[in-house]
Amino acid sequence: MTNLADRPNSARGDRRREQLVETGIALLDEQGWPGVTTRAVAERAGTNPGLIHYHFGGLPGLHAAIFRRATDLIINPLVEELLGADDERAALTTIATLLPRTAGDGPTRLAAELIVGATRDPTLGAVLRDELRQARGRIAERLSRSHPDWPPGRSIGITTLVVAAIDGLMLHYMIDSELPIGEALAVAEQLLPREDG
Repeated sequence: MTNLADRPNSARGDRRREQLVETGIALLDEQGWPGVTTRAVAERAGTNPGLIHYHFGGLPGLHAAIFRRATDLIINPLVEELLGADDERAALTTIATLLPRTAGDGPTRLAAELIVGATRDPTLGAVLRDELRQARGRIAERLSRSHPDWPPGRSIGITTLVVAAIDGLMLHYMIDSELPIGEALAVAEQLLPREDG
């Protein structure tokens, strides 16, 4: 079997791979992982199922590509929004704005499917673990720059708690749209250092 990394890339092949991944994401969002089959992706994309084997080495390779793209679609925009906040209080305001927009279909459904996939497939779990580590590292690095007087480990500790809280709030909000997000974030704001020192 030809090593996928050794295959020459062409613009047409890149477009076909992109189409298959996008089709897989749409199916994942609609039907979850059980709906992302070789046949379903090929039929929806209007192509031959053999191209999935050719471009991805089979369904597990396509699943991994879909997983990476979905992770990128969900995690990176949130991280960029948080990194763009002027300070911690502004980041809380950003979270309060983003959470209602993630309810229902869309990012929350994909996020739930990523968690399901990560818990069932160690390969997918490793992808999500690495993406989350990278996201936490970027946020912790920003906190360290904003607070150079903090002891080592504080930025990553705070970041870990914040990212876990965002995940939890997002999943709870998906189930209960009346979740008291404002109250939760108000308590979080009380935990922040006072602006006057």
